[in-house]
Amino acid sequence: KRVSVNPPSLKDNTADAERFEKALKEILNAEFVDIDLSITGILPELLRKSNFTLRCILFKDHNKWRLAGITGNDDGIIAGLAIDLGTTTVVLRLIDLSTGLTMYEYSFPNPQIPIGPDILTRIHFAEKEDGLAELNRLIISGINDAITKICGDSHITPSGIYLLSVAGNTAMTHLFLKLNPHYLIREPYTPVINRPGCINARELGIDANQSAKVFVFPNTGSYFGGDLVAGILYSGLNRSDKTAILVDVGTNAEVVLGNKNWLVACAGAAGPALEGGVTKMGMNAGPGVIDSVRIDPTTGLFSITTIGCCPPKGICGSGIIDLAAALFLSGRIDIRGKFVPAACGARLIEKDGLKHFIVISAEESPEGFDLTINQADLDSLVRSKAAMYTILETIASYVGISLSELSTFYVAGTFGSLINPRSAITIGMMPDLPGGTYKSIGNSSLEGASMILKDCRLMDEIDAIRNSITYIELNVNQDFMNRFSAARFLPHTNLSLFPSVNPASPSSAQEKD
Repeated sequence: KRVSVNPPSLKDNTADAERFEKALKEILNAEFVDIDLSITGILPELLRKSNFTLRCILFKDHNKWRLAGITGNDDGIIAGLAIDLGTTTVVLRLIDLSTGLTMYEYSFPNPQIPIGPDILTRIHFAEKEDGLAELNRLIISGINDAITKICGDSHITPSGIYLLSVAGNTAMTHLFLKLNPHYLIREPYTPVINRPGCINARELGIDANQSAKVFVFPNTGSYFGGDLVAGILYSGLNRSDKTAILVDVGTNAEVVLGNKNWLVACAGAAGPALEGGVTKMGMNAGPGVIDSVRIDPTTGLFSITTIGCCPPKGICGSGIIDLAAALFLSGRIDIRGKFVPAACGARLIEKDGLKHFIVISAEESPEGFDLTINQADLDSLVRSKAAMYTILETIASYVGISLSELSTFYVAGTFGSLINPRSAITIGMMPDLPGGTYKSIGNSSLEGASMILKDCRLMDEIDAIRNSITYIELNVNQDFMNRFSAARFLPHTNLSLFPSVNPASPSSAQEKD
């Protein structure tokens, strides 16, 4: 906001800071405004240089207005930075706060990965001497390096960044804030803090304006963090009259079910096998990674696409699901996810005591060796897909509805943007709903973090989301374990749940080969 301050005079020589605060309160219609001492220090000279009119960067943290910075009465860029604090990848978006337009977007691998690719390993490392400090140093340094890169390419300085918003899972938020995550993984799974709120960037060691503020999205529990709260905000699930579901598959599969009146959430380990962990040729999405697989039902020929149309060098989660669905529909694997040798033909080989199915031959691969999926890989995928479907079934059962009653099925994250719902339905990972029910919403965590920088009035909505969530702890849910056993078949032991799935018999697949 542009704020004009009455110049002092011999008749009115009130202190500059008090004069400025009074003008702010009047324009904001507020009883209190939090003004940082660093701002007070530069106020006198800046007031006089700008003819007593300032541009003020403000953020409303619930009922309290916070002054994040002041500049002269010019039209220079005032920037905000939204951060998706992912376990595997950190994504930053630079936003012009005056226009709300995105200036730059950048991502980098989480620098904590060498210590441990998963949260559990990092939490155990944090318990060692100086472990927490090292994990915190890595993530803060990684963000600062990214800020240097972004600012350099955008022709601004870090001091031009006045507001930051951070959305991450509960453990990543703790490591970002240098809070001990010890009790997150021990009954009764207690975070140090659920609502970090607004913090000075300099206290966290982040390179930004000296008075910049960082809003950290609140978490609901040990396994339901601010990234999901941001995702709900972006999806609009909490504003819908109809019941819908939001699924974000990453290191964990995190699920929210509900509408404007209620929200139920849970999380479970269904993601690792789909993040490059299911097979030796598995990897995160990138150039040359197989993202879709089809088998022609008439000819039996494989049709494979890669990201960037580059020569195939691996496969990502969506490609693995496509591959499993194609093998099942063509009769090359059975309902247990086991290879059918007669139907697989020459593509099935044995290596190191395991059956391997050749997806890309050595002649076709730039790596110079066969890209295969083996039986252990498929077994892992079946467990992961069973966990995913069981999470969905358990949460729906908890509120007494059927998955078929869902109006919209939101799928978030990179995985969500690439996955083919038809393939996920075929293997029984997602419910057999009409195609139009599924909606990919991309990086909903980053989008939600961006929204709060553009409109701080959403703060009350964030609080309402967090307060309306009922969290189900799957670790102690017996219903989950009972349902999981039934889901460990393709697509399921109860075939009536998947009426649209019609796999070929092994004999017909053999005839096509």
